[in-house]
Amino acid sequence: MMAMFWSFVSASAQLRQQQPQPQQQQPGSGPGSLAAPTESIESQFSCPICLEVYHKPVSIASCAHTFCGECLQPCLQVTSPLCPLCRVPFDPKKVERSSSVEKQLASFKAPCRGCSKKVTLVKMRSHIVSCSKVQEQIANCPKFVPVVPTSQPIPSNIPNRSTFVCPFCGARNLDQQELVKHCMDNHRNDPNKVVCPVCSAMPWGDPSYKSSNFLQHLLHRHKFSYDTFVVSFILSSTTRFLEGFIYSQFN
Repeated sequence: MMAMFWSFVSASAQLRQQQPQPQQQQPGSGPGSLAAPTESIESQFSCPICLEVYHKPVSIASCAHTFCGECLQPCLQVTSPLCPLCRVPFDPKKVERSSSVEKQLASFKAPCRGCSKKVTLVKMRSHIVSCSKVQEQIANCPKFVPVVPTSQPIPSNIPNRSTFVCPFCGARNLDQQELVKHCMDNHRNDPNKVVCPVCSAMPWGDPSYKSSNFLQHLLHRHKFSYDTFVVSFILSSTTRFLEGFIYSQFN
């Protein structure tokens, strides 16, 4: 069955490769690279986190992804940082200033989204702050209006459900899997009853309930994150659907 599936995928890939593909000019390649289409330059030199033009760009050595230095700082505070873009683990000591991107920011120009004046990318942020057209666009942006009128207040003081504090020693900025590893490595024999920081951060959690065996609770309830479970479920469901579809086409 799987052999039939992969042969179907291989045939589809070959058909796609035989179709002519339009050639695309990448910035910084070929003659006249400084005259690349300006409408796409700003987006190609934008930080994936703040979605603005890079400011003091830094690059992760292991995956070569680039971010604003300030935007990447929160990721460097956790015990085992992951690239915000590809989720690959990286060594925080191997994050370096990207001088090549800085040179490109000083070379390329793009039109301001408000006044259309061409500005070098390295000066785009400061120009936007002082551009009256951009500020006028921001002031005229439509405000959020609920689809159905509601008297419910806007949520405030929402608990952090991304990183947690170790209930034993107070170590901070641990994601769910890091919390499990940290407690197993450092508090395996700690007899104290503690409140689970993951459960207490959830809407249904009881912030006063103390688990009698916190490590067993972690291993049974929080060994895998909810996102990991959902992604695995979607992939397995998709695979079963494709197998059934291919089977119906060939039988």
